[in-house]
Amino acid sequence: MITREAGIKLQRLAKQYPVIMLSGPRQSGKTTLCRKIFPEKKYVLFEDPDTRAFALADPRRFLAQFPDGAIFDEVQKAPELISYLQGIVDAQKRKGMFILTGSENLLLSEKIPQSLAGRTAVLKLLPFSYAEIAPALAKKNLDEILFTGFYPRIYDEHLDPHEAMGFYFQTYIERDVREIVNVKDLLRFQQFMKLCAGRIGQLLNLVSLSNEAGISHQTARDWLSILEVSFIVFRLPPYYRNFNKRVTKSPKLFFYDVGFAAYLLGISNSGQMSRDPLRGNLFENMVVCEILKGQLNRAREGDLSFFRDSNGNEVDLLMPTRTGLGALEIKSGQTIVPDFFKGLNYFTKIAGEHLAKKYIVYGGDENQERSQGTVLSFRTGHTITDF
Repeated sequence: MITREAGIKLQRLAKQYPVIMLSGPRQSGKTTLCRKIFPEKKYVLFEDPDTRAFALADPRRFLAQFPDGAIFDEVQKAPELISYLQGIVDAQKRKGMFILTGSENLLLSEKIPQSLAGRTAVLKLLPFSYAEIAPALAKKNLDEILFTGFYPRIYDEHLDPHEAMGFYFQTYIERDVREIVNVKDLLRFQQFMKLCAGRIGQLLNLVSLSNEAGISHQTARDWLSILEVSFIVFRLPPYYRNFNKRVTKSPKLFFYDVGFAAYLLGISNSGQMSRDPLRGNLFENMVVCEILKGQLNRAREGDLSFFRDSNGNEVDLLMPTRTGLGALEIKSGQTIVPDFFKGLNYFTKIAGEHLAKKYIVYGGDENQERSQGTVLSFRTGHTITDF
């Protein structure tokens, strides 16, 4: 069994808080991780209709079955139950009693009552990180990695990536979307998802997106929120400081798994990847996600951004560090060329003393230390620890 980096943080949080909320995409490995870390706890899956009916009909009697706590899996299907946990954990005053998992963002979901404030630690688990499956990825070239993505079942069960993502897409549309909100036109919603994939790594323009999808601006906003709540996409915000430059106010759109985005783009094998016009965007998505996974596995989030001014000068990723800003440029090319440093050089001039660290992550295999910044192969980019 592959060791998950988030497991260390999960164990630590369980010694500090009575309730742990572990959310993440469907099939990201939440259940496997929880049952491995807490083998002594009873396990309850709320996708089972009888279990869910009992919990909702008589919550106090249901919870009385678990005096030592339990793992409640897919708890967003029985959200009313969470309100009853407050009295139990307040009376017991024990750490790590209940582990709640969900394939919706439990903090963003309107279903989840905010009744456990101060009693709950929040951790998000995304699909495998590069570091977690580095030995398996060593045998794959970059195009194969971008095509395959990082969902655990593909690696654990040696599944065909395109077929697996097809089933994932079908399940998501037919089950998750229907449960989150009543989307009447599922075919149009599917097309909307594919249009989002076509904008991967680009500035988000909701007006353009809604026009192309043939829906209203408000519907596009609502549907994008559905994709965010269910861990399909996320928005990377622009950096707020303008350094006396006019900066963009639009976020960039990314997917939580690059392999799923490749599926939505119609890429059916790794051979097509090298010829796809969005290959560079998919590579940027992968690297941004790897940095994000590193943060989430340590229960950190919310401080990644990008810089872009009105003249198109851009740095792909920024994050405040203890000594100043860290800046990262992402290039899918395999050969290091001077143009790689254009964005970093520009940002160095305007950020000055605010800039502490500079990196390039690229599609080649060599690592280099240069005066303009540290150059890292995509195979070692996950070793950046100050992002």
